[in-house]
Amino acid sequence: MKKEIIISGFGGQGVMSIGKNLVEAGMAEGLNVTWAPSYGPEMRGGTANCSVVLSSRRIGSPVFTHPTELIAMNAPSIGKFGPLAVSGGLVLVNSSVVKEPFGRADVRTLYVPCESIAYELGNPKAANMVMLGAYVSATGALQPETIKSMIVHMFTGAKAKLVPLNLEAFRRGMRCGTERPVPTDAACTA
Repeated sequence: MKKEIIISGFGGQGVMSIGKNLVEAGMAEGLNVTWAPSYGPEMRGGTANCSVVLSSRRIGSPVFTHPTELIAMNAPSIGKFGPLAVSGGLVLVNSSVVKEPFGRADVRTLYVPCESIAYELGNPKAANMVMLGAYVSATGALQPETIKSMIVHMFTGAKAKLVPLNLEAFRRGMRCGTERPVPTDAACTA
């Protein structure tokens, strides 16, 4: 198994956090991993993306140009990285922000209303956990229990009160991990 993933969006959407969570879960499961962040000129509000490789074999290079999966948290991410996704790959789109359908018939596209779900849960910052859940469910690349355990250990001290919210956001994202043929802001009910 080898997953080459680009995660992209505006600074502040938790793009780097999704990547770090994937890598840490991959390490916990005994996979070989790499994580390479790339920031735009502004940390919050500017563009940010990271490249993640999860592999059952040794990784020759953390650099790749054609992702097997793309997580696009905003429209500019689709414009920049969408054409690079491999044919037969998976593109996960934050349909709360990206309203236009992604126009490639040769990739599987999954529309996830990340921010709508996070607002329903009471904290828009949980949108990244929704997308993480959708990715894990759609790909089966990692075990959900590994991510849930990480969430519990990630939020400690004063932030421990955020554990239930983030676990619920992840769970709701897992329910979104099936194909949604058109962009929608409706919460996943599958």
